[in-house]
Amino acid sequence: MIDVQRLRVLREVARHGSFSAAAAALRFTPSAVSQQIAALERTVGTTVVERSTRGVTLTEPGRLLVETAEAVLAELDRAREQIGRLAAGRTKLTIATFTSGGRHLLPAALTRFVTEWPGVEVDVVEREPEESVPMVRRGQADLALAYHFDGPLPTGPADRSALVWTPLLEDVMSVVLPPGHRLAGRDAVDLAELSGERWVLGCLKTEAFLRRHAARAGFELRVSGSTTDYFFAQALVAAGVGVSLVPRICLDPSALHVPVRPPRPTRYVGTVTAVRRRPQPHVDALVAALSPVSPV
Repeated sequence: MIDVQRLRVLREVARHGSFSAAAAALRFTPSAVSQQIAALERTVGTTVVERSTRGVTLTEPGRLLVETAEAVLAELDRAREQIGRLAAGRTKLTIATFTSGGRHLLPAALTRFVTEWPGVEVDVVEREPEESVPMVRRGQADLALAYHFDGPLPTGPADRSALVWTPLLEDVMSVVLPPGHRLAGRDAVDLAELSGERWVLGCLKTEAFLRRHAARAGFELRVSGSTTDYFFAQALVAAGVGVSLVPRICLDPSALHVPVRPPRPTRYVGTVTAVRRRPQPHVDALVAALSPVSPV
């Protein structure tokens, strides 16, 4: 039988690329890490890491074991969290959400949910997808309201950690313009028409995304402001600092904005939940409450 602790050690070796760094993360000695890996190799009957002076790399069996370790350890973390809740004698729903989703999508869904499930204790924490999705994986959150741009989904159809992505909406992005801009009043614009503009970022993660779209449109992005708040970005645009690309649910009603023609940049919003062996109807109820919600 494969020891779970040895899988945990292998996962840390894979993450950190060396026995010494994994030992520091685990608060082990490098010798103890080496012994755990050697014992794991004896159990499975093959080499799981290749050792060299530059560190360690996983073999193909090692990569398979790390994928398995992620799934097994995530399931154990979720079970530990559920046991804690059962011991406390309460039903709790923990939701991790990004800021604009929490502001514009979650309240209406929670209004419905709280009415239908008055006995459930709701806990909402603000987290970006790179934090919220691992929280669901570890059992620290029951549901993540998350998003992605034109990169990969936060979870995939073959996710070994048993996470499920449920799409909610395509949050198309518009260009926000300063007063008196030459493109004001247009029904739509091509991104290439903004090639000479300076840009204000409303979310730092959108920079690489926007640079890709700018390159496709044939120009290089020039950034004059970076924020972590789309509303702050729109205030900077109104002050004449530059133009900005803003998702529909974040548009300030007073902002001057124009849709971008296809292929238009889009933010995809959805929920991330864990595949569960025991039914959790309160989690399913919140997903259902979120599904018909659309931005105003």
